[in-house]
Amino acid sequence: MTTDIREITELVRQESAFVEDVMKETGKVIVGQREMVERLLIGLLTGGHVLVEGVPGLAKTLMVKTLCAVISARFQRIQFTPDLLPADIVGTVVYNQQSGAFSSKKGPIFANLILADEINRAPAKVQSALLEAMQEKQVTIGETTYRLEEPFLVMATQNPIEQEGTYPLPEAQVDRFIMKARIGYPQRDEEMAIIDRMSGSGEIPVAPVVSPARILEARKVVEKVYVDDKIKNYILDIVLATRSPADFRMKELGDFIEFGASPRASLALARASRAHAFLQHRGFVTPEDIKAIAPDVLRHRVILTYEAEAEEITTEGIVKKILEGIEVP
Repeated sequence: MTTDIREITELVRQESAFVEDVMKETGKVIVGQREMVERLLIGLLTGGHVLVEGVPGLAKTLMVKTLCAVISARFQRIQFTPDLLPADIVGTVVYNQQSGAFSSKKGPIFANLILADEINRAPAKVQSALLEAMQEKQVTIGETTYRLEEPFLVMATQNPIEQEGTYPLPEAQVDRFIMKARIGYPQRDEEMAIIDRMSGSGEIPVAPVVSPARILEARKVVEKVYVDDKIKNYILDIVLATRSPADFRMKELGDFIEFGASPRASLALARASRAHAFLQHRGFVTPEDIKAIAPDVLRHRVILTYEAEAEEITTEGIVKKILEGIEVP
């Protein structure tokens, strides 16, 4: 088994060589935010989607657009509004008067990286249409179903401040996001660098360093990253502790958790930890990989009670206590 792990690690080192090139090129435009770029890469490497919460003006659109240019992929930004229709996303059937025939006009969802800006401003029908695209990697226009081109990633954003005119995302849809990341304000020196870098009127050029086909090949390697049974049990302990904290000597958390994470969380944690190890050029998963991505994987999957909200207890606090309370293998 040791020989196999060495072979996998060597393979990962070869296949993950593009990661630093991607970070270097995106770093020409995006100041800091390395962790956020890593989360997007994890989404691409696992076929998952990323939900991002942050106030306006933190370069979320610029980040996805830059990453698209670096990986030679197609980018589309969809601004979600209350009057948005499913056809505005997936497309519609149009009638050609000259030929007398109907044809499909594809919508902006037919791209590699989709920025769903302020996703919680769209009504349920639009969310349902997006859900099919996210989960099934396909959309239906009229009577025809179209497969979406891989890699396909939806990065959805939510504004944590303004709630007027928003629709709560269905739990089924929120659970489809492999991670929910939070993006904060830059440090003082980072913001000074932003001022210096963005003071010019022209766009900062970036070079494509990897192709979508290479990303898809890297996915196959990510699936080979070794996860020991002890690590799998560690993942299960963390997820099960969100459902039955008393079984893990954390009885005090039971009053604050309404619903724990589903089995989809266990799968997401395993997949994301493999991708995280890949980004670190390792062919095996360590407990540090789990700890690094567990807050983002579990943040939106643990439903708190009213008592927790009244005492201003957050899911981050709950997950932190669980990670501190579970024995590390």
